[in-house]
Amino acid sequence: MRPLFDVQFARVLAKMLEFVSFNHQIISAPTALLSAVSSATFYGKGIFTTLAIYNGKPFLWEKHWQRLAVDAEKINVDLSAFEQEKVKTSLLEIIKKNNLTRVRARLTFFDESLSSVWEIDSKRQTSLLIVAADFHPTPENLRLTVSPFRVNASSPLVGVKSCNYLENLLALENTKANGFDEALRLNENGEITSACLANIFWIKDEKLFTPNLETGCLAGTTRAFVLENFAVEERKTNLAELNKADEIFLTSVGIGIAKVKSLDGKVFTGETTNKLQKEFSRLL
Repeated sequence: MRPLFDVQFARVLAKMLEFVSFNHQIISAPTALLSAVSSATFYGKGIFTTLAIYNGKPFLWEKHWQRLAVDAEKINVDLSAFEQEKVKTSLLEIIKKNNLTRVRARLTFFDESLSSVWEIDSKRQTSLLIVAADFHPTPENLRLTVSPFRVNASSPLVGVKSCNYLENLLALENTKANGFDEALRLNENGEITSACLANIFWIKDEKLFTPNLETGCLAGTTRAFVLENFAVEERKTNLAELNKADEIFLTSVGIGIAKVKSLDGKVFTGETTNKLQKEFSRLL
């Protein structure tokens, strides 16, 4: 067995939250353990979702659980030992235990079984970790660039929020190293997909657009919420169309609706986005 977090990171995390929920038990963050020999630790096999917590309640809980179930089936993570209502109860318990009201929470299901590549007996099948912390501060006006890292729309992991998330993080690290806040990612066909850690929308003549799922973008829960509450056209398109947009904004659990100020130096307005942000806040 090995600690789920290395010692240095655990000390930093402990300042943010004192307790986590691991397999429905509330324990101190540094004591959560994963098997050192498992599909989760060997291959990053697992799924996760990040929820917004407003007034002590998980926002869009049903959408998050539905996506977890779909993703689990896609990559064969066994969730049979975890009932939806019991998981929600554990989430609410850890929020209450940490005395949280407006934060983000992450649910991660780790596949602790073994593949045929390494035939070692494992008593565990799947473990659930729930952590919560403050929202990351988001710049009021985001500066975007185009990432050199393309999205493979035919990948078996496309659209899955798996624990193998290093590609997204490398894209974001490259972006920040070049002085930008986020980056637009294209797929192998040069089509717009998303940002590194968020979905992307644009506005032209007061009409809203976003990439459709065939491009390889993630079916984000905040994205789905925007589609349900506003008139949005999903489409395949390239960078040239985005450069003709009047406004651009990103969506995710951590940032809600966030205005994009510029894309590789081209400045965009934000009047319609301002209205959408106010309406989004009203609907929470």
